[in-house]
Amino acid sequence: MRTFRTGSEEETIALGRELARELPPCAVVLLIGNLGAGKTTLAKGIVQGLGAAPPEEVSSPTFTLIHEYSPRVYHIDLYRLEEAREVLSLGLDEIFDRDAVVLVEWGEKFPGLMPAERIEIRLRHAGDDAREISVTFPAGCSAAP
Repeated sequence: MRTFRTGSEEETIALGRELARELPPCAVVLLIGNLGAGKTTLAKGIVQGLGAAPPEEVSSPTFTLIHEYSPRVYHIDLYRLEEAREVLSLGLDEIFDRDAVVLVEWGEKFPGLMPAERIEIRLRHAGDDAREISVTFPAGCSAAP
């Protein structure tokens, strides 16, 4: 596990761009943290770093549930879902099987439905605009070259 600290929204987006370079081309990434922890802000940088969209075009898919930024980048938000059957109706297995990076906010609510081989990024407030961000790659998962 590696831990980073950011002091502003801009630094969190920049960290997302850096992390994007380390992601394998096919990965499920859980973005874990309380409301307002910076999950979507970090996603803005990751999506930009993967070349799929500029940060200003990335928003939380809280109501649409899934944003497809390119055939290689998906952003999913499960915050509003309460039951596993609701999650299953989204067809996530099909998305997880694609050759893509899939960012999932609130995926920890449904651990049994998430792939065992996943990257977990935990975000937490560290005072004012500061965030502490911990990244865990699964054993045997190598980052992109």
